[in-house]
Amino acid sequence: MVFSCWSAKGGSGTTVVAVALSVLFGRESASGSVLVDLEGDAPIVCGVPQPDGPGISDWLAASPSVGAAAITRLEHPVASGVHLVPRGRRSLSGEDRVTVCAQHLRNDERPVVVDIGCVTGDNDPDDLVRRRFIEAATTSLLVTRPCFISLRRALSLPIRPAGVVLVEDPGRALGRSDIEDVLGVPVVATVAVDAAVARAVDSGLLASRLPSTLGRALRDVA
Repeated sequence: MVFSCWSAKGGSGTTVVAVALSVLFGRESASGSVLVDLEGDAPIVCGVPQPDGPGISDWLAASPSVGAAAITRLEHPVASGVHLVPRGRRSLSGEDRVTVCAQHLRNDERPVVVDIGCVTGDNDPDDLVRRRFIEAATTSLLVTRPCFISLRRALSLPIRPAGVVLVEDPGRALGRSDIEDVLGVPVVATVAVDAAVARAVDSGLLASRLPSTLGRALRDVA
């Protein structure tokens, strides 16, 4: 199964949710989990050095002679049971190769989480690659704060999520039911803004010491 985590506005917490889900899946699966990083921030959040070698962007830009089996060789262990496929050194392109990659990920016995990052709706190669990964995922999750601008941008996109992970800011006028009414899909998890999560992210300990509040919030998704 392949989960895609994406947002329509920067700063929504997509990478945090993607890393947390991969940790939860890694705990539950005897074979661990895979985290595919299209955004490039996962190593920082996981507290590991940015890999020097090639990543998924390099594979997407490669010729058809470089098969899907090469994707597995891109993996780096970043936490117990979690294997990271880093972004790599190139800009995102190669929309036609996403189908091959997605099929490879779906065939993997391990749960896969793809950190899509922010989708803008532009028809440039970068955004098209991100959107193809969303469309190819088993489950597409929009990560959003209860923000009118974020919701308006999500509605303007040519893609729809299967569910929403709501990052709950205190004092916002919009609530869970408002999000569901506007987007027409269920909120599958509500993640409260938590200082413990912020500290774990800042110190690079999110993957190795997942805060219990975040784990509980995402348990039903995983």
